[in-house]
Amino acid sequence: MPPKLDPNEVKVIYLRATGGEVGSSSALAPKIGPLGLSPKKVGEDIAKNTQDWKGIKVTVKLTIQNRQAQVSIVPSASSLVIRALKEPPRDRKKEKNIKHSGNITLDEIIDMARTMREKSLARELKGTVKEMLGTAFSVGCTVDGKSPKDISDAIEEGEIEIPEN
Repeated sequence: MPPKLDPNEVKVIYLRATGGEVGSSSALAPKIGPLGLSPKKVGEDIAKNTQDWKGIKVTVKLTIQNRQAQVSIVPSASSLVIRALKEPPRDRKKEKNIKHSGNITLDEIIDMARTMREKSLARELKGTVKEMLGTAFSVGCTVDGKSPKDISDAIEEGEIEIPEN
């Protein structure tokens, strides 16, 4: 017989899920089944809490205490960039290999860098902004109508100032 569950114990599980969709409960079952939770119910909770990230893959943090799952979203750099492009939600099953050819302002990049600051390995906000510009480059969008590489070079040379906080 398994040991009794401690009601004060907090378990944290990180999952990748598509926003606004109920993931397959067969993928959730091995992770949350042993904790005494219903994978179907947790999948519905994830879908409900990720409605504003519809169609974008995001990392979801499940905090489980006393057989209750609390769902929170941990945004990744690429999901923040794709969300900032304000593209209409698309059907993942039908449309593959999408090119995100939009335009983002530098202010939006700086705001995203502030959001990602605690996850970043950079010492200053300037480094985090350059990380976000690299992500924008890999996604395939432009920043203020220019290549993210050009803006990153301009930041490095001191032509563009990034605020400290």
